[in-house]
Amino acid sequence: MRMISWNVNGLRAAVGKGFMEYFKEVDVDIFSLQETKLQEGQIELDTEGYFQYWNYAQKKGYSGVAVFTKKEPLSVSYGLGHDAHDTEGRVITLEFEEFYHITVYTPNSQQENARLDYRMAWEDAFRGYVSDLDEKKPVIICGDLNVAHNEIDLKNPSSNRRSAGFTDEERGKFTQLLSAGFIDTYRFFYPDATGNYSWWSYRFNARKNNAGWRIDYYVVSERLKERLVDAKIHSDIMGSDHCPVELAIKL
Repeated sequence: MRMISWNVNGLRAAVGKGFMEYFKEVDVDIFSLQETKLQEGQIELDTEGYFQYWNYAQKKGYSGVAVFTKKEPLSVSYGLGHDAHDTEGRVITLEFEEFYHITVYTPNSQQENARLDYRMAWEDAFRGYVSDLDEKKPVIICGDLNVAHNEIDLKNPSSNRRSAGFTDEERGKFTQLLSAGFIDTYRFFYPDATGNYSWWSYRFNARKNNAGWRIDYYVVSERLKERLVDAKIHSDIMGSDHCPVELAIKL
């Protein structure tokens, strides 16, 4: 089974840059999107052979996630079940017979970490949510988690020590998630790989210079470890300031 996750930073813009051609070419089982920046009815995509599920933010042109799956899920839920966290269109959970699949767009702590306190509350709520599901059946989490976990996960760690996405607080919450029984699949396969990133600033020729961050992930329940086949970062794919990430798994 193959899955792809991509923060498209505006789906309508991405469609104008070849998104549908890429979607059809990769032909994966589950394709997840973050930061769609859409409201209901603003786009129609011909994804023949896939079921579509969307979660929109109340705020126009903001956030939003979607997931396209070849197999119809047993059930679908939206959000975390917390009113404080469920107005921004950040989570979709698909339940299948053998696993849960969660698409997530984690809140950014913003400039000068203005939203860091909220981010910490979100992290605790999200970890609790996925841990509860994990007690029922294995969980696959994908999306833009808005954190570079370790220094190896960004080009310039020393100059970004207090930048959103690399604060000690955010990194610590990711460590807590892994400690709750989950695996960062890319690091499972490539624990020491450097220079492999999934996001680059639009400024300072960051992508050309590969001055990036690895903030897009597939994170899975530890008991799926023996079923993992590979994890990839498709840094050659353009159309957003993020690139797609992929998981191959035997399910």
